[in-house]
Amino acid sequence: MADTLLEGKVAIVTGAGRGIGRCIALTLARQGARLSLAARTAADLHAVQAEIEAQGGQAVSFVTDVSREADVIRLVRGTVERFGRLDILINNAGIGIFGPLVETTTEQWDQVMAVNARGPFLCCREAIPYLRQQEQSFIVNIASVVGVKGYAHQSAYSASKHALMGMTKALAREVQADGIRVHAICPGGVDTAFVGQARPDLDPSLLMQPQEIADIVLFLVTRQGNAVIDEIDVRRAASTPWA
Repeated sequence: MADTLLEGKVAIVTGAGRGIGRCIALTLARQGARLSLAARTAADLHAVQAEIEAQGGQAVSFVTDVSREADVIRLVRGTVERFGRLDILINNAGIGIFGPLVETTTEQWDQVMAVNARGPFLCCREAIPYLRQQEQSFIVNIASVVGVKGYAHQSAYSASKHALMGMTKALAREVQADGIRVHAICPGGVDTAFVGQARPDLDPSLLMQPQEIADIVLFLVTRQGNAVIDEIDVRRAASTPWA
């Protein structure tokens, strides 16, 4: 590995099989971190693991549904058993169901809340005892612009991301004395299949790239000074500033 900003560190990235999660995993690995990759699709995970190993890094894959408690326990404990420690947790896994609220089924609502809110809760709860063992460690929750705003036809998704933001704010205070820094990133439109489903009206050439979000994650988890950034809102250059 050419760069070593994270040499010796261990990171869990959920939703690591594609899109933003894949870029985050590869970026952290390039800086020397050992990666625990979590997603629901084994083939995607193994492809990312192979990319990391091809560039000289170390990674392990766990097929994981973050809404399932047993899966999350296996992920976190398996990571520590494999690598001996945990320094960074990236809660990136998420789903979205889009449409008018009156057409949203109870099952759809529950599914979005289970992955986007329950999932990060479970991951944080299981990871914190190990994160506390390090002098400084990090939790980065990938929220969304809809975690601070509301858009029509995104009620369930917006509610789940608002829940994630509320948990992030409270958790940051709970673990501050333990040396755990808790951050939220709230991206607008990023060029992934997910955004294509949510906002097919957006010009793909004007969307942010997943690597741009990964670069922000790297910035947060390599900061060692006294300045702490709680939340980063990041938008497309073509969108309205401060809207």
